[in-house]
Amino acid sequence: MRGAAMFSGLLAAAAAAFAAPLHAEVGAAAPEAVPLEVAGPQGPLAGTLLRPAAAQTAAAVILPGSGPTDRNGNNPAGVKAAPYRLLAEGLAARGIATLRIDKRGMFGSEAAVADANAVTIPDYVADTAAWVEALRAATGAPCVWLIGHSEGGLIALAAAREVEGLCGLVLVAAPGRPLGDVIKAQLRANPFNAPLLPAAEAAIDALAAGNRVDPASLPAPLLPLFRPAVQGFLISAFALDPARLAAEVRLPLLIVQGGKDIQVPVSDAERLKAANAGAVLAVLPDANHVLKDVAGQSRADNLATYQSPDLPLGQGVVATIAGFIRP
Repeated sequence: MRGAAMFSGLLAAAAAAFAAPLHAEVGAAAPEAVPLEVAGPQGPLAGTLLRPAAAQTAAAVILPGSGPTDRNGNNPAGVKAAPYRLLAEGLAARGIATLRIDKRGMFGSEAAVADANAVTIPDYVADTAAWVEALRAATGAPCVWLIGHSEGGLIALAAAREVEGLCGLVLVAAPGRPLGDVIKAQLRANPFNAPLLPAAEAAIDALAAGNRVDPASLPAPLLPLFRPAVQGFLISAFALDPARLAAEVRLPLLIVQGGKDIQVPVSDAERLKAANAGAVLAVLPDANHVLKDVAGQSRADNLATYQSPDLPLGQGVVATIAGFIRP
């Protein structure tokens, strides 16, 4: 999640919807990529609309994950897997238009705000509303799906409360616990963090209660995690419980989770499903956090896929999402 560097069986009744992928015909026309902009607070927000070459059946906004993740799903911290670009291309082959975006203050949306750290969850929800309106206008779609990856899943859940014109939600590798709980668990998992735990957990509890933390009260190793520039975002994120938000969703809801995701465990997806009886949970056993299949159990093999834009998305990723959202 932003500001936290550490966080860097399909239901039988739905089985027919998740059939084998449809394949584009040899020689078929390529989808059309179109730049799209909407107004941001101080400058434009930028994205890429990918129109299917064949008849359009649906439209979706892909909401990116944490930190400096761009519209293709890449991150200068070491992710080059391009999962959002590959997902958009796969969905276009099935008649689904997608809009993938750069978050305010980053990449093509750099001019939208002076400081990319000075954002909150409500800011991202407002941007999502603007993108939904723009995509509906550009495609003529009566409603738009939100596909939220990782932190983008939390944004999608928060947006479902407020944004008009939504068809439904697809949560991909999305956290099922409050961010503060996730960070606590990650800190506890490393025995070397034991001396830091009292101060870290006190800071998390303070932020979750809506209070800022004095950096002078923190041990030096915790300063990057709780630096003042990101505390506004952390306060807004810590206040949200993804499962409680999922319980409020009255739209179609698909939860997609990789069985080999080393950042978000399957238990988070199960928590989201337990909160919403109408949701569909699809666990793809070999997929990881960047939606690529991993052959073995090695962490090194898993992380190697983060550097592989030429490696296709995992088996069933595109087919599962397309089968759910296509009318």
